[in-house]
Amino acid sequence: MKKLFSLLTFLIFSAYLGISQSANAPEPTLETPYNTMYVHLYYLQPDTYFPELAAVTLSRAKDSLELIGDAIKIKQVFDANGLYVRLNQLPQEPDYIDSTTQKAYYTPFPNEVPDIYLERINGEWLFSAETVKRINRLHKKAYPFGTDRLLTLLPRMGQQKILGLATWQYLSFAIILLLGLLFYTILTGVLMPLIKRVLRLYLNSEFLEDALILNIVKALSLLALFYVIRLLVPVLQLPIEITSIVILALRIVMTILVVTLAIRIVRLIMQYALLHAKGTTHRMDEQLIPIIRRSLKVIFVLFGVLHILQLLDVNVTALIAGVSIGGLALALAAQDTVKNLIGSAMIFFDRPFQIGDYIIGSGVEGTVTEVGFRTTRILTLDTSIISVPNGTIVNDAITNKGVRVFRIYNTTLGITYDTPPDLIEKFIQTLEQIILNHPKTRKEGYLVKLSAFDASALTIAFRTFLIVGSFDEEVKTKQELMLAILRLAEQIGISFAFPSSTIYMATNGEENKRPTDTDQRIEAFLKDYKDRLAIEEDFLD
Repeated sequence: MKKLFSLLTFLIFSAYLGISQSANAPEPTLETPYNTMYVHLYYLQPDTYFPELAAVTLSRAKDSLELIGDAIKIKQVFDANGLYVRLNQLPQEPDYIDSTTQKAYYTPFPNEVPDIYLERINGEWLFSAETVKRINRLHKKAYPFGTDRLLTLLPRMGQQKILGLATWQYLSFAIILLLGLLFYTILTGVLMPLIKRVLRLYLNSEFLEDALILNIVKALSLLALFYVIRLLVPVLQLPIEITSIVILALRIVMTILVVTLAIRIVRLIMQYALLHAKGTTHRMDEQLIPIIRRSLKVIFVLFGVLHILQLLDVNVTALIAGVSIGGLALALAAQDTVKNLIGSAMIFFDRPFQIGDYIIGSGVEGTVTEVGFRTTRILTLDTSIISVPNGTIVNDAITNKGVRVFRIYNTTLGITYDTPPDLIEKFIQTLEQIILNHPKTRKEGYLVKLSAFDASALTIAFRTFLIVGSFDEEVKTKQELMLAILRLAEQIGISFAFPSSTIYMATNGEENKRPTDTDQRIEAFLKDYKDRLAIEEDFLD
């Protein structure tokens, strides 16, 4: 009965349209999904083009003429998406049941066009009523912006075939290339000043390189160009094998362009962020930005590779699972590397030091020059570079001398026991004046006191805080203070003691040879000291 119905349908269409079936044409039986797809595609081939016979594979939800158009549109949707029906993979069982829905239901392309599916109706496998209902919407989606009209317009121009393709197809391909080049040139010329203006308007920066903006515009224009070509390829009505390869190649190229565009946009954003980071007090930001840029680049490339593998029908889920297991084994084998990576993240989050800080710890001492993924590079005093693993640094006590507000100068002065108390007192008072008059010393919190009777000297504690920003300034300021102390001692006759034992033989009537004009000498010293400081300040200015 089923075969009889199919045969009668075929005879009616043949009689109505005055056509005759080819001797090699299959009998339009629809007992299995395989038969239905075969009949549908067979009668829409150039040499066996009988769309009225292909229409018998559709659910009878419309009249015959509409079904003929819908049958053609179903194949055109397949062609537009580069979907090649592999007949040897279709079910050939009349009672086929879908394993997911447990119904007599089959979708040739469940991921690409799930709305086009077959279902068994009264013993025949037909394109479902839902498919027939949605085919116009699916067709417009596959051929947007009116490109579906070109399907009937272009083939009218030339039908002579060369190497299996019609003349109109070669001509259309040449027109697409020329229009594509024109489209790319115009789009680049329009987008360059527009994007440049928008970026500088909202980012409020005149330091963005034009080369970076141009690279973004080129990538964006190429992406738009290949998108348009992707829309026009189905209009050429190439053989489905060629169409599927071309569409696959275009999708791969567009994926590469998307990744390239994302990387270039990130590079532009990072350059803008770097300009602002240079104006902040956190010098670590300048080091963090390149690391973020490299990390984002790796992520984008990784997603692009996974998407391309998915386009090539590689089982990405299984691949990721295998990589995860391998990654776990690798992580176990490289625990130190993982620890250093985590250590670098902790350094950037906690910020125990910044680029340019002078640190002491982990058995090294020097200036931090770079913080990388695995190690921190430190410049030592002899200009050598030491790379310290970040995992070691975060677990060690680090002395950061670069964050000091003040730098302390703490020393002791040992003078001889034969120094008179009055002279010692005046010496101490003048030492305080040295601190108070120096421009790079803190004027509070200092200490100048006679502190101890040592074995061979009277000890004076001398402590002050220095307002300097670098080690070189610290050493220079200390030198100035030490030279001032030595000049003061020489001026007023103070002798510094040495760690030695001395036997003194007193002589009766020995005159004290110390100067008697101490006050005048102190005034002369202070005047000379202030003059020296004034000269140094003028020199620095």
